[in-house]
Amino acid sequence: MPGLSNIMLNNPAFYSMTYGYFSLILHAHLPFVRHPEYPEFLEEDWFFEAVTEVYIPLIVILERLDEAGAKPRLAMNISPPLCEMLADGLLQERYTRHLENLIALARKERERVAKDDPEFTEVVEMYVEVLEDSLELWNVRYGRNLISAFRMLQDRGVIEIITCCATHGFLPLISTVEAKRAQVQIAVRNYEKHFGRRPRGIWLAECAYEPGIESYLKDAGLEYFVGDSHAILYGEPRPRYGVHAPIRCPNGVAVFARDVETSEQVWSAEVGYPGHPAYREFYRDVGWDLPLDYLKPHLHADGNRRHLGLKYFRITGREAPQNTKLPYDPKRATQMAADHATHFLHKRIEQAKQLRSTYSGHPPLVTSPYDAELYGHWWFEGPQFIDYLFRQIHFDQDEIEAVTPGDFLDTGMPIQVLEPSASSWGENGYYKVWLNEGTSWMYEYAHDAERRMTELANRFEHPDELEYRVLNQCARELLLAQSSDWAFQIYQGTTVQYSSKRFQSHIHRFGLLADALENSEVNPDLLYEIEARDTIFQEIDYKIFRS
Repeated sequence: MPGLSNIMLNNPAFYSMTYGYFSLILHAHLPFVRHPEYPEFLEEDWFFEAVTEVYIPLIVILERLDEAGAKPRLAMNISPPLCEMLADGLLQERYTRHLENLIALARKERERVAKDDPEFTEVVEMYVEVLEDSLELWNVRYGRNLISAFRMLQDRGVIEIITCCATHGFLPLISTVEAKRAQVQIAVRNYEKHFGRRPRGIWLAECAYEPGIESYLKDAGLEYFVGDSHAILYGEPRPRYGVHAPIRCPNGVAVFARDVETSEQVWSAEVGYPGHPAYREFYRDVGWDLPLDYLKPHLHADGNRRHLGLKYFRITGREAPQNTKLPYDPKRATQMAADHATHFLHKRIEQAKQLRSTYSGHPPLVTSPYDAELYGHWWFEGPQFIDYLFRQIHFDQDEIEAVTPGDFLDTGMPIQVLEPSASSWGENGYYKVWLNEGTSWMYEYAHDAERRMTELANRFEHPDELEYRVLNQCARELLLAQSSDWAFQIYQGTTVQYSSKRFQSHIHRFGLLADALENSEVNPDLLYEIEARDTIFQEIDYKIFRS
């Protein structure tokens, strides 16, 4: 086994080999967005952008690290909705067209820039090269199946893939035992379908925990979950090593919690790396800068402007107006990513030394969980940062070691038992981001559907084929309605109309099918239409909702 798994507790050298351990955990998740009823759909672009800017670059970086002999040993949650989208044939075909369209625009831009804007020559050449390479990788090396690429990386010991709640359901706000259990059990079964093994850990959606959730995890065979720092720091009794060691719930499930210092270095709008003036400016995009007639062949059929992914400017300065941004310099940005990786590693070594002294020789574990989409989408240079960081960890020092949560558990090192505290990684550490005056209306409908789903599951013990299909589709609609993404986006004020409509649509379809089932009035054509639209979890069995 890689990482710490060869280090046994009875080996005294364990406490002197390094100052401490570092665990990077990436949370790759998008809500299930698939609209076959339209030839193109704006919200599907979320997925396409993430494939181009996050998932393909991360896979390439991880493969190169492995080939160089520097296995990074990071953990990565690939959520069930994201797995289902990555494996979906319709979305794979649409993404191919999306990427081909972007390449066509980049090639056209290469000619225009050479004549009119030569200061952008280098950045446009970068886009042409990267996008063409991505299409080759997508079509040939990965066969349009990124799940197989991630699975191979796990099988080779490069990463540890964990799961998430089935549809990123916010467990503390789900009303029934059966519905909470289903979010966990369905996630584990979906993981097995895609990765050919059982997951060891789970990233609780929004890191949302309440006492008792660990029982669902243990029943599903999960060894650990990723939580917010509040879960451990406000636990009972007081944690001996703060968040710098996992704890175990009384039932044995371990908890790994977020280290605040590393979060600030990357996430903070004031001091975080992604805000450096040399890095690419996210909000300045050719989709808004260039003439509309010129762009129309590359826009959706409605002709509306949108982000296209070609961005030619650097951040320049935190307060700099958009019209004063300076041209992006890829070479300078790459060097800055290397410098920031060096700085980050230096800080981790300093942190490990200080914590080890504070904890009387006990080697600390610094757990650093982030949204994967930060690395490449919001922070364009993020994948390069990861590349440089793990090369330096492997080749340039021996004072800290990169591990996954599973590696750490495999040491057999004693872990303190305590009762974690209710928490999330939302504002102030609790639940108000998802339950507030703007979202409270949702839960009456969701809770009613949760109770009704269990009633249907209990009632129909021996359904015929049509009834079985209806019951499974009811389960899918409920699960999709439970996605925490809808409430989060409403609270954030982004895509409020779309998020509200998605929640309402799934609740409506659930009710429509449930009523038809109870009244023996199922319309096979309507059922087929709904099944063809909301295709998530083809392996589902509604019986998981039985009490």
